[in-house]
Amino acid sequence: MTQADAPSRSRILVVDDEPEIVRAVKAYLEQAGFNVLTAFDGESALHAIRRDAPDLAVLDVMLPDRDGWELTRLVRADPQLRALPIILLTARIDDTDKIVGLELGADDYITKPFNPREVVARVRALLRRQHLSRDASGSEVLQLGDLLLDLGRRELLLDGVPVMLTPTEFGLLHIFMKHPGQALSRAARIKRALGSEYEGIERTLDSHIRNLRRKIEADPGRPSYIQTVFGLGYRMVGPPRAPGGEGPLAVRRDRS
Repeated sequence: MTQADAPSRSRILVVDDEPEIVRAVKAYLEQAGFNVLTAFDGESALHAIRRDAPDLAVLDVMLPDRDGWELTRLVRADPQLRALPIILLTARIDDTDKIVGLELGADDYITKPFNPREVVARVRALLRRQHLSRDASGSEVLQLGDLLLDLGRRELLLDGVPVMLTPTEFGLLHIFMKHPGQALSRAARIKRALGSEYEGIERTLDSHIRNLRRKIEADPGRPSYIQTVFGLGYRMVGPPRAPGGEGPLAVRRDRS
C-alpha cells in the first residue's frame, strides 16, 4: 500500500444527529474511496469507536446522550483509543467553544454549515499526516532535555514518565524537536511539514501549543521548551549546552 492509497482506504466514523448531514458526508467520503461507519448519538458513537476501531472520527459537538466534547475526553483518556484522530463539527461560531474542543484533544474542527468536500479534504489531510509520520519514523528517538520522543512507539516520555499526546500534538512536537532552536512560523513551515492540505493548522496552532505547554512545561506560563517568537511563531529550545558536552538534541536508533 502506498502513502497515497493508505488514507483513502481508511475507515471513517461520521457521527451527527441530523441524518441528512450524515448521508451527505458519508456519500462524499465514499466517493473519495473511504469506508464509512455512521452513528447518530454519542452512546452509539462510543460503542462504534470501541468495537470497530475506525481510523478517524468526525464528531458533531451537539449529540444526544454524550456530546462530542465528552466523547473526545473519553477517547483521549483511554490508552487504547487515544491515538484516534478526531475532527469536531460545530454549529457554534464562538471561538471559545472551538478552543474547548481543541483543549480536550480534538485535532481539528469544522464549523456548520459546511461543504462536504471540506470534510473530505480535512480527513485526507489529517490521515496523510499520520501516515507520513508513521512511515518516516522508523525506530528513531529524539531527545531534548527531559523530553524523549519515540517515533516508532509514538510515545513521549517526560523525565521517564509517559505523556499522552493527540496525533496533532505528537506531529507538532516531532517537527519542533527535529528543528531545535529554529523559529517555525504559524503558517508556511509548520503547514508544509504537517501536510500541504491541512488548512486548519494555522488558526488552531495556538490552542495546540497551549495544550503541549500544559503537558510538558513545569510552568506553562513561563515555558522553557516551546518559546514564542513574537511576530513569527514558535521555536523549541532545550537545556543550555554544557561545556564540552553535546548539544540539546540527541538522535538515536532504538535497539530494543
